[in-house]
This record gives sequence, C-alpha cells and structure tokens, in this order.
Amino acid sequence: MPSSLSIPKNGALDLLSLGALVHRLDTGIVPFRKANNCRIHVSGGEFNVAANLADCFRMKTGIASAMVDYPIGELVAERVRAMGVQPFYKHFNHDGVTGPNMATVYSDQGYGIRAPMVFYNRSNEAGARLKPGDFDWKAMFSPSPLAGEGRGEGIGVRWFHSGGIFAALSQTTPEVIIEGMQAAKAAGAVVSFDLNFREKLWKISGGLQRAHEVIRRIMAYVDVLVGNEEDLQKGLGVPGPEVAGKSKLDPSTFFSMIDNVVQLYPNVKVVATTLREVHSTNRHSWGAVAWISGKTYVSPTCELDVYDRVGGGDGFAAGFFYGLLTSEGPEEALKLGWAHGALLTTFPGDTTMATLEQVKALAQGGSARIQR
Repeated sequence: MPSSLSIPKNGALDLLSLGALVHRLDTGIVPFRKANNCRIHVSGGEFNVAANLADCFRMKTGIASAMVDYPIGELVAERVRAMGVQPFYKHFNHDGVTGPNMATVYSDQGYGIRAPMVFYNRSNEAGARLKPGDFDWKAMFSPSPLAGEGRGEGIGVRWFHSGGIFAALSQTTPEVIIEGMQAAKAAGAVVSFDLNFREKLWKISGGLQRAHEVIRRIMAYVDVLVGNEEDLQKGLGVPGPEVAGKSKLDPSTFFSMIDNVVQLYPNVKVVATTLREVHSTNRHSWGAVAWISGKTYVSPTCELDVYDRVGGGDGFAAGFFYGLLTSEGPEEALKLGWAHGALLTTFPGDTTMATLEQVKALAQGGSARIQR
C-alpha cells in the first residue's frame, strides 16, 4: 500500500524553491526576427511556483538562486520582490563584458496555425555555476525565526521544490538539488520535483542518457512528482506509448505509466500533470490528473482561449501544491491546480495575475460571465 503524504503543519516558509532565475523577452504575436519591441518577463520553472503561491495564494515562499550584480540582475530581483518571494541569493559579480549572466529566454506567442517559438541564451549563466556549499541548508530549514534577508539564517520550510530545468544546466546543479533535498528530508519537509524535460537543455549536457542518470539520483528523495507522459518517458526513461505531438485528454495512458514509476521509486506518494490537446496556438482543451497514495483523480476539462501558454504547467503545480498544503483534499487540490493553470494562460508572462477568489470560483464551476 503506498504511503500517504505527511506535510508539516507550520513553518516560517510554506515553500522554498531552488532554481535559476531568467528573463524572457517576448515579442507577442510578431516573430522574433521581425520584432522591434518586446515585453520582459521574469521567470524560471522553479521560481514560478514560488511566485504563484505567494502572489495568488497568499503563502509564504522563498527562492534559492544565483543573482548577478548588474542591471539585469537588479531588474530580476525587483520582480522577485514584487511577487512577494523571499530571496536567498548566491551573488556573482559581472565583469562588464562576458558575465556571468542572468539567462535570457526569447519567445513569440505564435498565432492560430503558427506555433509559438522559444529559444535560449544561457551562455555563462550564473545559475549554472551554483554548486554544493553555496547555500546554508541547515540554517534555512531550521524552525527558528528569520534572522536576515538573503542569507538563509533561521528558516523553517514545510515544502521544498526544484525541477528538471535547473538539473540540466551543469554538472554541479544536480548536486545542489540533492544537497537541498537531503536537508529538506532531514527537517521533515515535503520534497517535490517537476520533471520539466527540456530536450534542448539536456542535449548540450549529455543527452538522454545523462538526463536519466541525473534524474534517477534525484528521484530517490522525491515525494511529489510533476510530469506529463513525455516527461516520464524522456526524463525518467519509463516505458510508455509513443509520444505524440499533441497531449491527449484521456488520462488512461498517464495512469498506466504510474505503476512503472512507483515500482522504480516507491518513495513517491503523488504524481500529477496537466493534459493538454492543442487545436491551435490559441485554442486548447485543458485537463489535469493526479495519482495520490494509490488513488487516481481526474479534473474537469475546459476549452481555453490562450493568450500566452508559457507557465501554465507551473500554474497548475502551484494551485495543486496549495490545495495539498492547506489540506483541501485530493479532488479539490487537483481542481485548484487545474483552475489556476487555466487562468494563467490568459495573462501575459510566466507568473500569475489571478486572484485566489478567481481560482476558487473557476474550480467550483464558474464562468467568464462579467463580474459587476
């Protein structure tokens, strides 16, 4: 019988994320090669979860990350503060020419039959330089009161989160994840990991074989796993059906893979993901599923009119974690994740602009009828 999730009731922080911070330059519906202006969004697969939980769900969250002391770093740090996330930074000095840098993600939103395009400049990225010993995990997971911003003294943490994007950045970042997870386990915190498999990132750091080796080591500490069918197959090497270009709303394929995941990693207590069928860039069918302590749960489905799809999965994870952290019950937690992920695709940027009231209303069957 699978064991159940045991979440600490109290903590100075509800969730602490570990990952690289990036800034995304987005040209909207104009292809990047034809653009003459863009929006700047601060992001990071791991940061987005902490930011969403703080801003929408009113939880106390933190981010452990690299920070470069130059204007782009200052912009990123300002957005972190604006989202209400407590920073714990390893600081790097910029040499004025080559870095190290805060990574850049470039994107356009596509339109209709034209798919979105995303590419990166992560050359000499500060986040990739993070190594074991850069954070005082013992102090950060201590239940004593906060003693100083950005230094990690005296933080108690209920939930620790990281992901596959950060794991792919260098030879040292997986070791930082494992170091953080070991500290979290010792302190009694829940540990979650979003596979967030990015083939472009793993390709330059060893490909599928290295991805499997790295992620399997990390998985030994994971209680809650987030990842779709493609993530499970490519990130974990778990057998499954051929990955199609579109995510289907039928949850049976996902659930059929769970037995293999749990057999390999009996410590895993929760596995969850979104289900998305892409009809066009701006029209998606949207659902979510979860396996929790041996039982399966399926969300409602809806048709999304998508404004910006980037960050929808992180939006789901944040709402789902919120439901679990507040003991809402498995079905309600899944619906909160589904609702928040759906709403996040209606805003520009990677992080939330939704309110908790909007999320709860949609989770309970609300509509887009005007609110007066």
